[in-house]
Amino acid sequence: MSRTREFARLPGFRDFPPEEMALRNHLFDAWRRVSRRYGFLEYDGPPLEELELYTQKSGDEIVGQLYTFTDKGGREVSLRPEMTPSLARILGERSRAMPKPIRWFSIPQLFRYERQQRGRLREHFQWNVDLVGADGVEADAEVLAVALDGLRELGLGVDDIRARVSDRRLLAALLTSVGVPEGSLLATYAVVDKVEREPRERIAERLTEEVGLAQATVGGILDLFDEPGLEPVARAFAQDPEVTRRVAEMREFMATLEDLGLADFVEFDLTIVRGLAYYTGIVFEVFDAQGEFRAICGGGRYDDLLELVGGEPLSAVGFGMGDVVLADLLAERDLAPAYRRAVDHFIVVIGDEQASLARRVARALRDAGRSVVYGVRGQSVRKQFSAAANEGAREVIILGPDEVAREVAMLRDMESGEEREVPLDGLLNPSPAVRGEARSAESGGNRSQAAGES
Repeated sequence: MSRTREFARLPGFRDFPPEEMALRNHLFDAWRRVSRRYGFLEYDGPPLEELELYTQKSGDEIVGQLYTFTDKGGREVSLRPEMTPSLARILGERSRAMPKPIRWFSIPQLFRYERQQRGRLREHFQWNVDLVGADGVEADAEVLAVALDGLRELGLGVDDIRARVSDRRLLAALLTSVGVPEGSLLATYAVVDKVEREPRERIAERLTEEVGLAQATVGGILDLFDEPGLEPVARAFAQDPEVTRRVAEMREFMATLEDLGLADFVEFDLTIVRGLAYYTGIVFEVFDAQGEFRAICGGGRYDDLLELVGGEPLSAVGFGMGDVVLADLLAERDLAPAYRRAVDHFIVVIGDEQASLARRVARALRDAGRSVVYGVRGQSVRKQFSAAANEGAREVIILGPDEVAREVAMLRDMESGEEREVPLDGLLNPSPAVRGEARSAESGGNRSQAAGES
């Protein structure tokens, strides 16, 4: 006799029963609304790509973080850990024939074989927004504005979130000014990216031992992060023309965000480096204002990536925003929508002889765009009303023999308890529902709409 095996969910992965799916859809709907307001078009790609698409950009060391295998055709493949390389591959095939700039967004599921911890799983969904073929800081500001408005749409305000921005080109000019050779810049970025997460002594040790920098240069680097704001940097390096030029660009970027009404959400912070090597200009990360969570969002300019995977040399700027940390933050701020089941109508039949009519009424109302459920045949009237309450029915349509004989039905408002008779003909030939009127299992109310419109 065989024994039934119980299967556990894989570590770092999630199930999405209806109440969790409602929250996921709440995020996705907000992301899509904001993307379309800014003129971005939705795209997607396959969840499986050639492994080399990722190793060419990040090196072979990334393989340990990926779900990789050899497929039946002998190809080395990987579940996608991020979307930008796929975007670069897709545009590499068609961007030359497309008008510029290209405004695309996607909401892919991504996979990384990493240690599970708060805010980080082995799979997550991510809102990716990319503006391709546009130079200048206005493009960078536009993309950051999309990210911030996506969070505002969910109810997060200036007291909840903060975007910290920097510029790889400005950082390069500063590092060069304090003595870092050009060939050591990328290695230095990788170390100073940890400046907030590791002790200064450890940062100094790594700059000396791993990058091979002199003690005087290491001291100059650490001094940069004592006052990482834009004005202290501008004053300290006022005689360096490259630093001065990059500071002017950052000021223009900030002024653009002020025009867009988002300046209060943004601050310059030289410690924002972004670990990925392909960033070439302005970079940013968005955090909760209290610093309780991991970064909600990160992105920046990556002008060389499309050419790296065979496309034309196009400038590009984009971001990725994951759903895991954001969902935790919304729950913490009491902005996660309350889940409730809800349908427009539940049909109660007094006897089985009304079952055929109930099905025809349900078909007509569904064709008109309304959500309708009816009871299981043979259930008592009491159990049908209990089922209607469990489904969150707004109205109950009662089909009884006396009413049907008079060609009417009884309509009960489940909130007020008020009842009224309605013609059966109106139920069998209803007017179409207004788009979005029909209800189903959905999220409940919260303060997100009011906060998002403030």
